[in-house]
Amino acid sequence: MARLHARCQTREMAESDSTTPRENRSTTPISEAFRDFIQTGWSAHTRDAPQPLPHLSHVVDRRQRLSASFPGMTLIIPAGSTKVRSNDTDYPYRPHTAFTYLTGWGSPATPGSILCGTPGESGHQWQVFVLPPAPRTSDEFYANSAVGEFWTGPRPGLLEVETWLGITARDLAEWSLADLDPSTTALIADAEESLTRALRDQRGTENSTDDDRLAEVISEMRLVKDAYEIAELTEAVAATHRGFQDIIDALPEATGHPRGERIVEGAFHARARLEGHDVGYGTIAASGSHACILHWVTNDGPVTPGDLLLVDAGVERDSLYTADITRTLPVSGTFSETQRLVYDAVLEAADAAFQVVKPGAIFRDIHQAAMAVIAAKVSEWGFLPVELAEALTPEGQHHRRYMIHGTSHHLGLDVHDCAQARREMYLDGELHAGMVFTIEPGLYFQPDDETVPESWRGIGVRIEDNILVTDTGGLNLSAGIPRTAAEVEAWLRS
Repeated sequence: MARLHARCQTREMAESDSTTPRENRSTTPISEAFRDFIQTGWSAHTRDAPQPLPHLSHVVDRRQRLSASFPGMTLIIPAGSTKVRSNDTDYPYRPHTAFTYLTGWGSPATPGSILCGTPGESGHQWQVFVLPPAPRTSDEFYANSAVGEFWTGPRPGLLEVETWLGITARDLAEWSLADLDPSTTALIADAEESLTRALRDQRGTENSTDDDRLAEVISEMRLVKDAYEIAELTEAVAATHRGFQDIIDALPEATGHPRGERIVEGAFHARARLEGHDVGYGTIAASGSHACILHWVTNDGPVTPGDLLLVDAGVERDSLYTADITRTLPVSGTFSETQRLVYDAVLEAADAAFQVVKPGAIFRDIHQAAMAVIAAKVSEWGFLPVELAEALTPEGQHHRRYMIHGTSHHLGLDVHDCAQARREMYLDGELHAGMVFTIEPGLYFQPDDETVPESWRGIGVRIEDNILVTDTGGLNLSAGIPRTAAEVEAWLRS
């Protein structure tokens, strides 16, 4: 099996005029005089002495727990490469969640890195393979726009990475699948497509139960957060609170603008970039009937007085832990009678769901508690074609017309965290202290829904909070962000 070294592959592309897709517009000098000149006259890099990551003890514990689940197996967790946005431009880089979880290396991680654990007598021996800095005497430095430091900035050296992560760091050029037994190797399959394809070619199969189990075990480990993770999520919520304040401050500018939703989105994005790595997901800034579109991220509509503005947004920290908060704001500062009726119903559903939260409760019961309130409200308003009792049966569920989504999902490094955990550990699983998830009921009356009065059509309300399970119950991490109708109105007035 040929060695896989992305560093050499990208260097070859950059140095060969006949293979680079930018040949028709490249103006990179190639004269010997230029090469001689650009390779000299550089001072030595001066950097602060590296320090171990402050949360390193938590990361070591995670690797030890993972190791215990895979005795005798080699484990490969790639950070993943940059992803193409268009032609030769890439999306902002974000390492794979599993890599960050098991190394502690967040937004500064070097693209293409690979964490590898090889089995030993007392657990796994861990190494990380990274692309080190290129010497100034190499063409990579100035001629490779994909990884050259002249283009993308300085990379940390192997000693720095070793100190940060507390494990051996080696040059990515030394990485080779040929050194591994494919029958006893598991990898995170969705992290690096080329690596997955190469390993499965070696195995002679398109898939692997070991790969699936690796992803599953890591997802289930992440269900319960450690003290560092809880602290990061708490800070992400606090930054998101400030982002919502920025939105309120921007409302006068957004109101009446033909693309006022973009002003709302932009105000929050600025906060996310100032205080974190980025937004944790595409911000939903949905005014008027757009609030009835659950994943409205186009955000190109006006923000009109008299309408509601539903904002679903979260700041992602440099650690890559993200908040996920939704608030629904009356653009004019005051809810109409019907808007407040709907808002209070959603708040009641959220509070009912929160009452379920305690260790030993079943995760799905949170959703059922919220839906019982939603069903009772729409029945009380006369929107259901059957009696409430029939609607609540598994064969009924008529009320779900007005809230089709679930009430909760786990939260952490991914906004929809732990997605590859088994159903019996997630939806049907017991709550444990340290779990963090959302509670986010809503009501959505589509603008063309003839089952509701015309004055209700186009109203969409969602209230979403981030909840930590404690030893005695639940803690609403986002309780400080105004929730009740009266609090929201006072917030807008201030």
